[in-house]
Parts: sequence; structure tokens; C-alpha cells
Amino acid sequence: MNQATPDEQAADWLIRRDRGLTPAEQDEYLQWLAADPRHGDALARQQATWRELDLLADWRPEHAPEPNPALLAPPRRAARRPLRWLAPSILGAAACVAVAVLVQRDDTPSAATAPATPPVATGYEKRLLDDGSVLELNRGASVAVAYSPAERRVRLLSGEAHFTVAKNPARPFIVSSAGIETRAVGTAFNIRLEAAAVEVLVTEGRVQVTPAFPASAPVPTVEVGEKLVVPVNSRRAPHSVPLALTPVAVTTDEISRTLAWQPRLLEFSAAPLAEVVAEFNRHNTIQLALADPALATLPVTASFRSDNAEGFVRLLEATAGVRPERRGATISLRRVISP
Repeated sequence: MNQATPDEQAADWLIRRDRGLTPAEQDEYLQWLAADPRHGDALARQQATWRELDLLADWRPEHAPEPNPALLAPPRRAARRPLRWLAPSILGAAACVAVAVLVQRDDTPSAATAPATPPVATGYEKRLLDDGSVLELNRGASVAVAYSPAERRVRLLSGEAHFTVAKNPARPFIVSSAGIETRAVGTAFNIRLEAAAVEVLVTEGRVQVTPAFPASAPVPTVEVGEKLVVPVNSRRAPHSVPLALTPVAVTTDEISRTLAWQPRLLEFSAAPLAEVVAEFNRHNTIQLALADPALATLPVTASFRSDNAEGFVRLLEATAGVRPERRGATISLRRVISP
């Protein structure tokens, strides 16, 4: 992709975003956007083309021999104030996560296009382990990492974590939780430790799960797109009948709901600021509040990481005439009144 033009790269990223980005791809995507201001411009052009092609979706040959030319005609718009394209360099260190933001200073009605997700826990933490594996912790999760020359072992002590494992067949990667072991060489999976069971969801590759009690048959390998729920040993009677453990297939929507606690790229198209604020608040311990009701309808077009509310506030402060007031974990937003 390095030899392609910015427009070709942007088209490729749109296709990959449409089918869903892995955590590693999301980081790569954000780095690509921040690397060159031309990338954001190219992405906007490709998105505009995509929207124009979508206008043809309802046309059928039986309706008319050719599509109505008005479908692809440029929309007629009333005169409005110039739109400001915000280059990532405005925010310095925040540039890698705050990109392609367009703030419209007009009163045109608009609608949000941010993806709808269920409520999520905040307090997310991401760690890069010594071998290049990536560990993501949901709020309340705790782990103990113990690497040796022969194996890479992590104990999930509480909560939920997602593991993206660097490949190394000579050093297997093992996660133990309540005596239940999940072994992988190079893959990605999510583990949730609850009072009565451990849930293993595989998002890439495959893993082998070993329960802490005898099973009636060997546990099959858990493949990508499958999950396995294993009862915790302490909850079972000493002489209970061994259980049959079988992975079950999960849908893409189920995987998305399970991983909704992870940061994601939020995308808004002319969305009222009130809706953007509500979306950020669902993903962060830092809460935004609109102290000035006039800001509620301010339309914002943005591509932004869900865990970077502070960076979003700095963009509003630098470009949209908004003054933040910080009190504890709350940031109130007010419109700056010109003298």
C-alpha cells in the first residue's frame, strides 16, 4: 500500500472499514491518517464518491431505462460560512488519535451517523507486552504476567481482557483464569472471568482450552468466530459428572457487542454536538457536559477514537469557539462570547 496514491490508499481503507477493522488495523488506520494531511483529504473525496454511488441503490432497470440524472447531480446549497478542515498538526501529541475533523458553523439540520453500540464500561487500559503481544483490559480487570524462556504465561485475576498474541511457536502463550488454561501460539481472543464461569471468545486464529476439572471428552479447539463457556471448578460438586464442553458459533453482531468495551473509531457526519458528547460519555470516565444549550445543535463531522474525549475537547477549543471548564471528571463546554 506504500506505493499507492493517497486516493488509492483511502479507497482501500474505506473497503476495510466497511468489513470491520481489527484492533491492529484500527491503530494502523489512525497512524495513516495522522501521517499526512493529504490522507484526510483523500478519505473525504472517496467518502463523497461512495455516498454518490449509494444514491443509485434504489434504482432498478424496470423503473426506467437509465437512472435519473438528478440522482448524481451536485446538491444545491444555500450560501454558508466556510467549513474549516482541521489538520492533525493542530493538536501535536493528540494528532495520532484526532484526525479528519470538520466543524460546520451554520444552523443546517443534520443527523448523526455514528455507529450505535450498547453501553460500555470505561477505564480501558492497553499494554504492549515484552514479546510484542497486546493486552487490552476492561475496567476492573487485573492480570499478572510471568514470562519465561519456555512459555509466556498471563494470569487473569479478575474481569475481562483481550489478547492479541505475537507468533512464537517455541514459546506458547497461556492465559490461566480460575484454573482454566487457554493456550495459543499466534491469535487473538477475549476472556471474561465471572463468578461461575470463564468465557473464551476467539476473534482470530484458534486456541486450546483446558478446564480445571475432568471433561467427558477432549475439548475441541475453539476456532475464530466461536466461544466456549467453562464452569469454574470451585462451583462444582467434588463428585459431579464430567461435563461435555462444546464451542458454539457466534455472529458478527455478538462479537461486536462482546467487545464494545474496547476503544473504537467513532465517525460522525454533520452530527449535532449533543449527540457527539453523548457518544463520548458512553465510552469514558471523563464526562462532557454542554453548559451552553446553544452548542447542542452545532454540527460536527469527525473521525475520532472513542477514548480520546480530551483531544476532541481541545479541537473544539481551537476551532469552534468553545471554552472548556474542568471540574473533577467533568468538562463543561461553553461558547466563547466575542467582545
